[in-house]
Amino acid sequence: MIIDAHHHLWKFNSDDYGWMDDSMKELKRDYLPVDLEEEIKKAGISGTVAVQARQNLEETRWLLEQADKYPFIMGVVGWVDLRSPELGEQLKQFSGRPRFVGVRHVIHDEPDDDFLLRPDFVKGIEMLKDYNLTYDLLLFPKHMERAIELVSMFPNQKFVLDHISKPFIKSGILQPWKDDIRSLAAQPNVWCKISGMVTEADHQAWKYVDFVPYMEAVIEAFGSDRIMLGSDWPVCRLAGEYNEVMEIPLNFFNFLSENEKENIYSQNAIDFYQLGK
Repeated sequence: MIIDAHHHLWKFNSDDYGWMDDSMKELKRDYLPVDLEEEIKKAGISGTVAVQARQNLEETRWLLEQADKYPFIMGVVGWVDLRSPELGEQLKQFSGRPRFVGVRHVIHDEPDDDFLLRPDFVKGIEMLKDYNLTYDLLLFPKHMERAIELVSMFPNQKFVLDHISKPFIKSGILQPWKDDIRSLAAQPNVWCKISGMVTEADHQAWKYVDFVPYMEAVIEAFGSDRIMLGSDWPVCRLAGEYNEVMEIPLNFFNFLSENEKENIYSQNAIDFYQLGK
């Protein structure tokens, strides 16, 4: 069993997806569950987790509607305004939906590098445990020290690092990212998604070996009990198609035992997000 723990869905419009610049023309169209269903069948994927790509409440509602219609979407990581005085009402609105499993904010687009540690944001993170929700960390390497500080403040809150924090794979730079990964992994309440790597590499000329040092660093830091896999589809299509992107970590983890592979391929995502609860 393999779970894709990180993908997106959208009905494209230029207002909501302003982050798509002219180099991302391939993304500027609808990507719906019916499109993804074809890809996961070909790749042998059993279930998925859909993750927000817009920062509004309508995004969360829409993703949950898609999950109701398509059983392969086992969980939704939505968006709520963690800084809002109305946060409690927003969380109550969605918490009754069994596939609402977590929350994400697009930290790496915030102009303030200290956004993660703003008192109003921290207060919002503190409320997630009351609703048994996880939090996805979407960061650049420059945010890692703040992330380490944040997760240490909430030892009972489950966090997962998206896209291994988008290291400089195209340039082959490992430090200080590698040390920061180790420090983040020292916090037992943090997991890591091996996802989003191809878009940090050379889009036209990446090779499997480009990713090996980064996957080695992640498995050394997190072990096989706190790693999950994600396609980052359709964003991955800027550099590779669904099946070839998922093959990268599947090939790498071939050296592990069957139990360790089962953890990484599916069980860790099931446990972290409480999929199928």
